[in-house]
Amino acid sequence: MCLTSTTVSTRVNTIVNRKVKTNTQTSLVENKEKEVQNRWEIQEVPILRLSIPPESLTPHVFNIEELSSDLEIEKDMSFSSRKITEKQDIHLKTSRCDSSDIVKDLLDEDWQHAAQTGQIIELEKLGEGISGSVSKCVLKHTKTLFALKTISVDANPKTQQQILRELSINKTCSSKYIVQYYGTFMNETICSISMAMEYCAGGSLDKLYKKAKANGARIGEHPIRKIAESILKGLSYLHSRKIIHRDIKPSNILMTFEGHVKLCDFGVSGELVNSMAKTFTGTSYYMAPERIKGETYSVTSDIWSLGLTLMEISQNRFPFPPEGEPPLVPIELLNYIVNISNLELVDEPVNKIKWSENFKHFLKICLERDGTKRPNSQRMLEHPWIVSYSIIEIDMAKWIKQILELPL
Repeated sequence: MCLTSTTVSTRVNTIVNRKVKTNTQTSLVENKEKEVQNRWEIQEVPILRLSIPPESLTPHVFNIEELSSDLEIEKDMSFSSRKITEKQDIHLKTSRCDSSDIVKDLLDEDWQHAAQTGQIIELEKLGEGISGSVSKCVLKHTKTLFALKTISVDANPKTQQQILRELSINKTCSSKYIVQYYGTFMNETICSISMAMEYCAGGSLDKLYKKAKANGARIGEHPIRKIAESILKGLSYLHSRKIIHRDIKPSNILMTFEGHVKLCDFGVSGELVNSMAKTFTGTSYYMAPERIKGETYSVTSDIWSLGLTLMEISQNRFPFPPEGEPPLVPIELLNYIVNISNLELVDEPVNKIKWSENFKHFLKICLERDGTKRPNSQRMLEHPWIVSYSIIEIDMAKWIKQILELPL
């Protein structure tokens, strides 16, 4: 049986704007900023200013500086395995029905068996594209929600098995900045691979910024900074394990109702990239220039994708091509990205939107075309934009619910 979630209202009623209340706090921010700038070597790079007609943008900004509270910190999860025979139902006793341990304990073959025996119940379709879909599901006999992402893949059995092996590393990752993976299984009939993972009720960053845009608003700088910090911490964790994410974009950044920001779809295998490329999804548009050109790339390619993601949610549109220029077909757009100079985020006085110089510089560094000059994620965490404003606390849980118009 398919259930439909409560329809979210289409208008955001509350747009909160406020400056830091006291001169003391402002002074602390400025002093911290100067202190960090003294340690940060700024490299000058060519800049291309985007000329964006003010009338094409809206004057409202989601700015929630006054929403201050300590964010709850989720404990890192560890994984274990539990073998289930083919004849058994994956069954959870009533006394444990509120626990999520059951989905964490399953092996990939258990997920395969659950799928084949109809024990995975789809509650709601969360998204669907050319290459696959994502659904909110529950395992039969349990109350644990999880997301199930299904992707079409190459029909070659050897390719499918290689993808499964490479995706299995996802389950070994444990970080509060990373979506927890539960298992992966193959559907040979329709040539697809499904990944069961943690369900993040707040949805994707793509969904949130487009929701704000539809209601005449956009995300303010302090929430963007908090999002960027979490992404960088997630990338630092992956990079420390020698994993390049390779697919950073708004739809792969998920939010929980508790206000946590998490990365998903990390470490996409080369075989899966090749398989998905045949459908030509939008993934390529977030690739760093060196990846588009087929050159050697490193963990800094993720930093380019982060910069492009932050530029997009700041402007309420994908940055390429600039506003006012005609749309480009896919190959033209990729060529445009490869040849464009570094971008700079500009203020919009008409709309009363002013970005800090540190934020503009942060984006300029991320969008350096030369991957060898781009800093890694750990270095970017030391940037003045991240460090100077770390004393400003943001109630991300409240912010998410404001955008989605849910009870606070």
